[in-house]
Amino acid sequence: MTTQVPHEVEESPVAGALFVEVQQFYGRHMRAMDEGRVADWTGDFTPDAVFATNARAEPQRGRDEIARNAAAAARQLEEKGVLRRHCVSTLEVDEDSSGVFVARMYALISKTVVGSAPELEFVCTCQDELVRQSGRLFIRHRQVYRDDLPRI
Repeated sequence: MTTQVPHEVEESPVAGALFVEVQQFYGRHMRAMDEGRVADWTGDFTPDAVFATNARAEPQRGRDEIARNAAAAARQLEEKGVLRRHCVSTLEVDEDSSGVFVARMYALISKTVVGSAPELEFVCTCQDELVRQSGRLFIRHRQVYRDDLPRI
């Protein structure tokens, strides 16, 4: 019989108020996309943001490119009658030495066609670099890995 030694929990250097702020940020951010408010969603990215995912060969660079792609995706979903929901969980937030907040989470994305049963469409891991500008948080870099695709 092996004895499990309790591990020491590393306390995040991020204060509780900041953690709640980041949770609120993601609640608003994901809801904006799910409700088709693309301008609100893309407004959470810095103008020079990078959005990388293993679902695309090249990252999207800049808020304008991210907005064009998000608007096209929202139109396609609406035309198909698809409702998508992003559920963020296991959020962990740290601050690096330069003052950038690094948020890591899982994102479960469901898909529902009106009149049909909902289904789990994607399971992803996500890491964002958040920066504070003019008193609010913005995404400077997002890396998303869909679990169903190889990491590239």
